[in-house]
Amino acid sequence: MSPHVTAFFDTATNTVSYIVQDPQGAACAIVDSVLDFDHASGRTNTASADEIIAHVHSEELQVQWILETHVHADHLSAAPYLQEKLGGQIGIGDQITTVQDTFGKVFNEGTEFQRDGSQFDRLFCDGDSFHIGQMRADVMHTPGHTPACMTYVVGDAAFVGDTLFMPDFGTARCDFPGGSAHDLYRSIQRILSLPDETRIFVGHDYKAPGREEFAWETTVGAQKARNVHIGKGLDEDSFVEMREARDATLGMPKLILPSLQVNMRAGHMPEPDADGDVMLKLPINKL
Repeated sequence: MSPHVTAFFDTATNTVSYIVQDPQGAACAIVDSVLDFDHASGRTNTASADEIIAHVHSEELQVQWILETHVHADHLSAAPYLQEKLGGQIGIGDQITTVQDTFGKVFNEGTEFQRDGSQFDRLFCDGDSFHIGQMRADVMHTPGHTPACMTYVVGDAAFVGDTLFMPDFGTARCDFPGGSAHDLYRSIQRILSLPDETRIFVGHDYKAPGREEFAWETTVGAQKARNVHIGKGLDEDSFVEMREARDATLGMPKLILPSLQVNMRAGHMPEPDADGDVMLKLPINKL
């Protein structure tokens, strides 16, 4: 089965969100939504999420799932807002607990912050399956970028988050706490074991040099043949050497500190203080 896929590109964060629809009905899932955030002012707005809501309403879709491929470090999730407006269950990989434990310590969250994944409605394990209408979706644990990264395979489409980018841009960084270039290599091999015609939908696009347009859909076959980091059968040791050297040159994403605090809570903000104000923390020399 081939799901209908509608993409929404957020230019501020280069993030691609998706609506994945059962072609035989109105049921759909939303993958990797964005809550707009202005870092300088600390203000949020819902313009990106509202585009998704407008599409759902115009097509008379029924949202069953709001899926996260991982705890994003470069944008805030709009999952709770979308759930309030559209319904659906919020899902992520079960290794979110590892991420919560790691960053609960980074942000000195204390015992009031639950590290059991209970902020989410469903924690997926490797090999789990679920349905979007009549479509079966299969879950692959694909760690490396983060310990909790998941790939959702829905019919002939795979939503890989940040594990793979377009073939001319390569692969995800692995230098965040809990990341591993060895794990990423092995995860990519699992994705590349899918049929060559499987459509790959990436989580970001940064428009590689020489390419004029943003893009977010490719195939397993194209990744195997042309991915600049992993294509043509590159071995694990060579990949790890390349990936770790490249990561050493990268700065932290601009929104990593607000994003992690919000996204490890399933897109919810920290509890407000006694005056009703929400505060995010700015840890010094932690990352």
